[in-house]
Amino acid sequence: MAAAGNLLPRDGILRLVGEAVPEPDEVMARLLAEIEWRQDIAMIVGRPVKLPRLTAWHGDAGYRYSGIDNPPKAWTPLLLELRSVAERVAGSAFNSVLLNLYRDGSDGMGWHADDERPLGQDPVIASLSFGATRRFRLKHRTEPGNSLTLELPPGSCLVMAGALQHHWRHALPKTRRAVGPRVNLTFRLIRR
Repeated sequence: MAAAGNLLPRDGILRLVGEAVPEPDEVMARLLAEIEWRQDIAMIVGRPVKLPRLTAWHGDAGYRYSGIDNPPKAWTPLLLELRSVAERVAGSAFNSVLLNLYRDGSDGMGWHADDERPLGQDPVIASLSFGATRRFRLKHRTEPGNSLTLELPPGSCLVMAGALQHHWRHALPKTRRAVGPRVNLTFRLIRR
């Protein structure tokens, strides 16, 4: 497991750990088969819009973001194993996970920060990646030229911590190049 130090110059902590999960292709196949995926609809400018990805929410607590309610589904044995990996890598406890399935390059996630109140002041979020390698982008909120692009390979774990969510936005852009499916799991601690 190769670990990098903090990849940000300031205003938060970002670490990428390669090969955090052994046999990522097997894990990907199990996630596709075992998880009950759904396509959420968000209200954007007063109109319902299908999100360009499929999602699932598992854990001990529900969660609401972007006007979407996520009642918790039970932990599966595989998700419990992956939570243990995320907790070990991040050095933090987690009680919930948001799963995203990006079916191909036309699926993505726009610029955002995970800064909802139930996540606490300086949340720690651990993101495990499986399937196709995709580009993950970050940009500083007040310094437009301060940005970073990372490739997230299968089996890797990206940890976001400290003040990152206050100062940075992140995205998984859509791409025109041919890419296969990607699943990422973002583990978090929901504070009640």
